[in-house]
Amino acid sequence: MPLSKSSLKEKFETELKAQGFVLEGEFAMTSKFAEAFANAVVDEITENALVPVTSGSSAGNYKVT
Repeated sequence: MPLSKSSLKEKFETELKAQGFVLEGEFAMTSKFAEAFANAVVDEITENALVPVTSGSSAGNYKVT
């Protein structure tokens, strides 16, 4: 399954709600924080993560997409 910013945001919001964070309301900023966090994590992984394959004909380092 590919990485998904929206899926990570939803999971993050679910966990924040379970911990008592307020996501709704006129001044609530938690949802925006969750979106920013998810975007940053997915971008970091897709831009910089490498998967090492140590044996076989496909040996080498491969980017995460």
